[in-house]
Amino acid sequence: MGRSLVIKATSGTDGMERCNQAFTVAAAGVAAGSRVSLWLTGEAAWYALPGRAEEFELPHATPLQDLLEVVLAGGTVTVCTQCAARRDIGPDDVIPGVRIAGAPTFVEEISAEGAQALVY
Repeated sequence: MGRSLVIKATSGTDGMERCNQAFTVAAAGVAAGSRVSLWLTGEAAWYALPGRAEEFELPHATPLQDLLEVVLAGGTVTVCTQCAARRDIGPDDVIPGVRIAGAPTFVEEISAEGAQALVY
């Protein structure tokens, strides 16, 4: 199998273009057949909650909800443990298919042979 993509989104409404770029690249990776892991950190953690991605609006961008659905269907979506805790987000709060995991899991993914890590 080809190179895997580990993409970290570090912003939400505080950096809407960066956030959208992370989701867009993750969805494009899934569409291209890559193994994709999208990490939601910082303010991006909110998009793991039901309905939050639907609220995101950026002109000339594919709706964040659509991009998230693509990634959930063909890749993995993870919320950073500490980011979730700081926002009182628990495992029962997130969209089905989203997991909460920490730095050891992230390091394992980015250290795998053939992995490409991208941070937005």
